[in-house]
Amino acid sequence: MTLALWCLVGWCSWAVALVLTVGTARVVQVLMRTKRANEFTSGVPHGGDRYWRLNRAHLNTVENLPVIAALTLVATLRHVDVDTFCMIALGARICQSLIHIASNHVMAVNLRFTAFVVQLGCYVAIIVRLVHRA
Repeated sequence: MTLALWCLVGWCSWAVALVLTVGTARVVQVLMRTKRANEFTSGVPHGGDRYWRLNRAHLNTVENLPVIAALTLVATLRHVDVDTFCMIALGARICQSLIHIASNHVMAVNLRFTAFVVQLGCYVAIIVRLVHRA
């Protein structure tokens, strides 16, 4: 298995870790009787600020998963080496999530956006490599 595919597994693992963290927070709230199980309305902020940022970090990760998955799989099928770009994108994704969860201050938002731009740059670089090899 290529390093790029392992990075894809890493991306999926990160998404699972984030959703398990969200789920754990919800279960704790239900067990402590501070929330009922049906009070976690999708798309509507609920819970504390950090909890909501965790929820959004998970959704951001999942929203980008199809893009990196498609690019990684096509590159793998075409035998195009994109390992470095996939490693950088995964690292940037994890950094973006951690920054998102940690803070909403202006500097944190700027750093989070920078991590996202790095990911976009990796997507574009993979696309260029694929087109170049077509």
